[in-house]
Amino acid sequence: MNEEKLKQILEKSTKHHRHLCPRQVLGARMGLMAGKVLALELPQAHDCKRLFTIAETDGCGADGIAYAVNCWIGRRTLRVEDYGKLAATFIDTQTGTAARIVPRLHIRQLALEYAPEAGNKWQAMLLGYQRIPDLDLLAVQPVTLHTPIEQIISRPGRKAICELCGEEIMNEREIMRGGRILCRPCSGDSYYDEKRDIRHLLKTPSLCYNGV
Repeated sequence: MNEEKLKQILEKSTKHHRHLCPRQVLGARMGLMAGKVLALELPQAHDCKRLFTIAETDGCGADGIAYAVNCWIGRRTLRVEDYGKLAATFIDTQTGTAARIVPRLHIRQLALEYAPEAGNKWQAMLLGYQRIPDLDLLAVQPVTLHTPIEQIISRPGRKAICELCGEEIMNEREIMRGGRILCRPCSGDSYYDEKRDIRHLLKTPSLCYNGV
């Protein structure tokens, strides 16, 4: 474990997150472990998109991961599949090698041994997670993706128009059904139900954000 690199990553994550917590530490350790497993120099350079990360939770742990590997949603190098687990899969897009990394179950108790000066369990986790050796802290699982990484990344700049709703679809996310080009919601795979009458929404001040 590179203690100096971990310290730098945690400083950046703390500044962004406004505080440091144990899950940020775990996320950072997971990201650095991915560099060792995949033999990549992490965090990757800002102009590099070789590493692609799939995080299984949002929030604190995902921030630690992002700063450790320099993968971000806006750069299309980070995706969140919210399984409610502090786990992540790291994919080398050049080789296709993928490794899923997850904290081991016993580490809360183990943290107490590595941080005997801590005043409480939370402080022990915060300090202990920075000190526990890699293989005692994290489990690494080689995995095969159900969807090829080339398809997940797709080709940026590609656009299509949904033949049902008329909205634009980016990055080859359209679905062909019955010979028609559809977006995911129109194909039946949606996280929302559409309300046709929106007049009540236009009269709701709470929908305005910062007066915009």
